[in-house]
Amino acid sequence: MLLHGQTEFIEKYDEVVAELLARGFTVATFDWRGQGGSARALADPLPAHVRDFAQYDDDLKSFLDQIVRPLSETPPLALAHSMGAHILLRTLHDRPGAIRAAAVTAPMIQVSTRGYPGWLARAVCAAENALGQGDAFAWGMAARDPFLITFDTQLVTSDRERFAATQKFLGDHPDLRLAGPTWGWLEAAYRSMARLRAPGFAEAITAPVLVCGAGKDRICVNAAAQDFTRRLPNGTWVDMFDSEHEILMENDTIRARFWSAFDAFA
Repeated sequence: MLLHGQTEFIEKYDEVVAELLARGFTVATFDWRGQGGSARALADPLPAHVRDFAQYDDDLKSFLDQIVRPLSETPPLALAHSMGAHILLRTLHDRPGAIRAAAVTAPMIQVSTRGYPGWLARAVCAAENALGQGDAFAWGMAARDPFLITFDTQLVTSDRERFAATQKFLGDHPDLRLAGPTWGWLEAAYRSMARLRAPGFAEAITAPVLVCGAGKDRICVNAAAQDFTRRLPNGTWVDMFDSEHEILMENDTIRARFWSAFDAFA
């Protein structure tokens, strides 16, 4: 089972799917609500928006029950990135036994506030939602439209060719693209991240979890992911010290180390 990060879509993972198939896995995946080929929550198709992460929980539950379970009597192995990893961790906590093991890359345990104090970013987000701006882009997020981003301004990979391939695909399929999140999405994310970091949450996840952190991550906080992993009863930490946020979209050297760790874990 393959779960993507925020703003991502199935087709971006063609290479990863092929690599999993070559390892003998059956791969099931889908687009989260509000992104990829799934229906958008707002009239404007570009903002990433959700009211509460429980909606993502419902998406994953439906996917597991209706698509994944009929494929095998054995609970699946999951591979998930960033926001997808975050939602997967919620399910590992809330539905023990539904997934037998998980490998996650750059999990969204805490997001970077890019030099601003965390308390200030949290307060501004709460204030914007209180003022009725939940459906509006968070500051600067409209500029994250893929059509406005170049390799030199992106924050997720050091691999120019893989970045260009994704940009070309979005150029050919513009209906799949997303910009950044709304204040409402960000508020829901803050609530959910607080839940994950709360005492007892990680400790209650008994499934084996491989956590691959991105040492050069500028989207999520790598140290928070490492702290979370230490609290997991069966957690294994691998630090991709030279990787930007999207480990699975990185250069061949980094990806080779990831697959080596994944194969040993699986």
